[in-house]
Amino acid sequence: MGEIKRRGFIGLLGGAAAWPMAVQAQQTAMPVFGIPLVFSREAGKTFTDPIRAYMQALGYVEGRNISFDFRFAEGKMERLPTLAAELVARRPTVIATFGDATGLAVQAATASIPIVSMSEDLVRAKLVTTCDSPAATQPA
Repeated sequence: MGEIKRRGFIGLLGGAAAWPMAVQAQQTAMPVFGIPLVFSREAGKTFTDPIRAYMQALGYVEGRNISFDFRFAEGKMERLPTLAAELVARRPTVIATFGDATGLAVQAATASIPIVSMSEDLVRAKLVTTCDSPAATQPA
């Protein structure tokens, strides 16, 4: 009888030790906001700093309830497809793009991750099919 109680107690301790891991596994993952930029890291601060400040004003604080994944092409447009593939592999919650080339690179890399694109003309760039219907939210 003593052996059974000891085993039960050891099992209980083992289960209790696993509780923090179970709680952590049940927590929702922090959303990742992926942003590929044509610029260098230094030049990109004109985008990254205001994005961080704006999101913080909306209640999203980096490291607390949102994570940013900025990728920099260092001014080399040919790097955009690689940056897009790297972001897609990370499975961010959303990817934001600025400009036609960045938007097209991300669009070519994924059909499952939401993309928010800023471009002079989304239709001309073929990032969307039209801007006057619900299809505007769908890739071209």
